[in-house]
Amino acid sequence: MSEKKLVGKVKHYFSNIGVAVIEVSSTLKVGDEISIEGTATNITQKVDSMQIEHKNVSQAKKGESVGMKVADKVREGDMVFKV
Repeated sequence: MSEKKLVGKVKHYFSNIGVAVIEVSSTLKVGDEISIEGTATNITQKVDSMQIEHKNVSQAKKGESVGMKVADKVREGDMVFKV
């Protein structure tokens, strides 16, 4: 298994729509396999789509914040890794 690489952190979670806002610390692309981990969170999923300011984007760079559908509840402060 390859090394996990930290790519961001969950800044906010909208439970009504199942969307996490992730502050990106390293390039993240649609199609990447990610793992969201925290004290009560452990989700692995593929990045199907991301949005910046309600516009679909295919990749996000360091410093950007993206909205992304997540498979399950995540929490602020959860770490996002590329796996």
